[in-house]
Amino acid sequence: MIEIYQLKYFLAVVETGSFTKAAQRVYVTQPTLSAGIKKLETNLGTRLFDRSARRVFLTENGTRFVERAKAVLHQLNLAEAAMKAEDTPKLLRLAILMTIPSQSIQQILQPFQRQEAGLITELFEGTEQEILNRMDEGRIDLALTILRPGTKNVTVPLYREAYSLAIASHHPLANSSSIDPTDLANEPTIVRTRCEVLSETSRFFTDRNIRPRLVYRTAQDERALAMVAAGVGFTTMPDHYRAEGVTRLPMTGYDLDREIGFILSRHHLSPEKSELVDRFISLTRSSLPDIAYQKAHP
Repeated sequence: MIEIYQLKYFLAVVETGSFTKAAQRVYVTQPTLSAGIKKLETNLGTRLFDRSARRVFLTENGTRFVERAKAVLHQLNLAEAAMKAEDTPKLLRLAILMTIPSQSIQQILQPFQRQEAGLITELFEGTEQEILNRMDEGRIDLALTILRPGTKNVTVPLYREAYSLAIASHHPLANSSSIDPTDLANEPTIVRTRCEVLSETSRFFTDRNIRPRLVYRTAQDERALAMVAAGVGFTTMPDHYRAEGVTRLPMTGYDLDREIGFILSRHHLSPEKSELVDRFISLTRSSLPDIAYQKAHP
């Protein structure tokens, strides 16, 4: 018989592409997760994953099973949400894209937390795909994330921002009005491993035969910003990342941007939850000038 934990292990591997990362996600050891996946494959009578030295890939049967696993967990999560709603009428399950600055998130959440007495906010931080998977499974009510064309869910645009250079304010190039990428050829660089445009940024430099020296990789954007301020190296980030000791500058030919907004799926929200979500979105949009368009240039 298939157990719920096996489905959760399976989808964690699908989301992370790694047994190690999936085990960390579901708070078990890798051998425990591997054993759970093995039991699931035995129960189904088919192999779900092809394993290579570096990555894990879904088999054809595994790909077909993804939507069925999500559907089962979706119904389970709906049932859990309904029970929670009875005990906690003001429960907002909010997913937040991990590359949105903490200061922006605070500015969005703080007014609503103060306004709504008794509000409990459950937060999930993840990548775009992780957030979409949770929404498909009915595990979140609302997501603050990147908006892409063609999404099947309801979207509420908030703001658009560019990606630009972040460099130490004491660096000689910080006094420039714009940076030519060739000026960075011999400069140390910091890579933000969760950046949504990481491949495009890498291609931007390689297409120009520019290969800055990689000195630090991190999944923590605030940590990357601190290392920039310390003079460890430069990086590229969405414009809203600001910090003392860091100068933000445009880079010639580097024209990437992103649109940030809310994604919600109305089909699993109760009327009461829909009203709560609507109030949250309305308050956020009314305070948008303070959140989205502050450009505190050093």
